[in-house]
Amino acid sequence: MTTQSENSLEQGLIRTLQENSYEYVEIKEEENLRSNFKLQLEKHNRKALEEVGRSEFTEAEFDKIMLHLEGGTRFEKSKKLRDLKDFELEDGQIIWVSFLNTKKWCQNEFQVANQITVEGRKKCRYDVTILINGLPLVQIELKKRGVELKEAYNQVQRYHKTSFHGLFDYIQLFVISNGVNTRYFANNPNGGYKFTFNWTDKNNHPMNDLSLFATDFLDKCTLGKVISKYIVLHEGDKCLMVLRPYQYYAVEEIINRVENTNKNGYVWHTTGAGKTLTSFKAAQLVSEIDGVDKVMFVVDRHDLDTQTQSEYEAFEPGAVDSTDNTYQLIKRLSGKSKIIITTIQTLNCAATKD
Repeated sequence: MTTQSENSLEQGLIRTLQENSYEYVEIKEEENLRSNFKLQLEKHNRKALEEVGRSEFTEAEFDKIMLHLEGGTRFEKSKKLRDLKDFELEDGQIIWVSFLNTKKWCQNEFQVANQITVEGRKKCRYDVTILINGLPLVQIELKKRGVELKEAYNQVQRYHKTSFHGLFDYIQLFVISNGVNTRYFANNPNGGYKFTFNWTDKNNHPMNDLSLFATDFLDKCTLGKVISKYIVLHEGDKCLMVLRPYQYYAVEEIINRVENTNKNGYVWHTTGAGKTLTSFKAAQLVSEIDGVDKVMFVVDRHDLDTQTQSEYEAFEPGAVDSTDNTYQLIKRLSGKSKIIITTIQTLNCAATKD
């Protein structure tokens, strides 16, 4: 068996990303990371800055932005990443700062760096880092061919204990690879190896080879969409979750069907495949489509109705409105509720009411 070193894998991955329009940036340590972040954030917010007659932030203003980003848990920082933030500039003007464009996910600034050295409880150097708008959002750890992939996963767990801090708390996804086997997972230190996933195409053909994975999953628009739309901030457990590939493709097909046809469709799942998460993400994203007034989630038993409501609430409290009362359902159908869970029996009664 041909052995390929970590360095060879690393350089090959960087070349692949550069060929896919990533900018390579040399970042040796955290001060370089901070400086690059300022430049990329200014580039990402160029239009907003130009509207107030500016092209950059002053050092004092950027310090204020960094102070905002430093506070909170890893989970709270993931929320900050997705929110617009109003900042008062030194001259008193207000600017809305975007850290991630979640609506037009291709229109973010994508860079790749390698061997960034970070001082924590111990000094660590990370293999390959993908920066989006200057923030390290994807961390890739590599092992040479023939090394068990779980070693890379365990190394990520050691980094959690010894060095991840500052802007690295904004990591959304990890990728681990030994060249012939590649997996991705959300930044959830308590998830366990079972929540690392292989990426596939729509026909469930796996893309285990690192170069295939990089060309497809790490394509700027695909990666931007996964981070913007397919990472779930689980409010119940205060952790990040990412959809498996078949969940991703199922939701994409549902959205396509809603946007482009009036036809029905179905998604087939097995026990333990993550049906509730898939349905929640589908309902959430469909409810955001222009022209969609309501999303109805119809179940066939009251106990399942209660279970679904509870699970949806864990993903996003207040996201859905549930009822098994016919009159309440009729009222909510004409109200402001965007996502409604009800039973087929209740819906049938509401539909046949005079």
